[in-house]
Amino acid sequence: MCDEATVRESDAYLSNLSRRHFNTLAAGAAAAMVLPSAANAQPLTSTDVEITTPDGVCDAMFVHPTEGQHPAVLMWPDILALRPAFRQMAARLAENGYAVLVVNPYYRDAKAPVIKIGASFQEQSTRDIVMPMYRNLSATTHMSDAKAFVTWLDAQPAVDTEKKVGTMGYCMGGPIIMRTAATVPDRIGAACSYHGGGLVTDRDDSPHLLIPKMKAQFLIAVADNDDERDPNAKVVLRETFDEHGLEAEIEVYEGAMHGWCVLDSRVYNHVAAEKAWARTLALFQRAL
Repeated sequence: MCDEATVRESDAYLSNLSRRHFNTLAAGAAAAMVLPSAANAQPLTSTDVEITTPDGVCDAMFVHPTEGQHPAVLMWPDILALRPAFRQMAARLAENGYAVLVVNPYYRDAKAPVIKIGASFQEQSTRDIVMPMYRNLSATTHMSDAKAFVTWLDAQPAVDTEKKVGTMGYCMGGPIIMRTAATVPDRIGAACSYHGGGLVTDRDDSPHLLIPKMKAQFLIAVADNDDERDPNAKVVLRETFDEHGLEAEIEVYEGAMHGWCVLDSRVYNHVAAEKAWARTLALFQRAL
């Protein structure tokens, strides 16, 4: 999860880059914001939707191929919530044949976007906005939201309910995909965490403790600096997934910093992000 340590590590990482390397990184991030369409991309229908939950009405984006029915994917954004970067990421996935719902997890407090376009978590003013909303979420809200969103997806004509549902989570979305897989285990067939923090904790509500309830296959893509801070987390996850017979690809992405998969992140790493994207598509093809 993003925190003050993440801010310091990102600043140190960027300050250690040569100017040439930094300019290359920036150019790669800019290019990523106009990523080419998927091969054989299908025409899309994209709609801003509202979903009733036990706690209110969630604003979200639902994007899917215009024709036919498709496996559903529930996408949980990072700590900066639903914004243009995630809209583009959801559309790119939909081009590959999926009905994608990307939600605003802070709907209890504000409609998306909750920050100004281009704002960074490195800015104290941004943290002052999002951290109180982040703290209003909990394992309980994660699970109640997951159930509401999957139920909504299953009611959409564009969703093939004969297929399993996938879920993807970035940063704080990592723990949420674990809780989603445990809350609706008969529907979730694949779950992906990208630089997700707090998958293994010493709390009673640690996400890894829910693994016995899950039936999904997993992709756990770990940031290099997150692994440095908690190298045992991947070991505990591997042991627990193996104990309960669940397929899980767990990998530390060398040189990739927390946030590397998100298009508008200051530490976006195009090569590593594309690797994670390819592994995601392969998992969804197998499991959904």
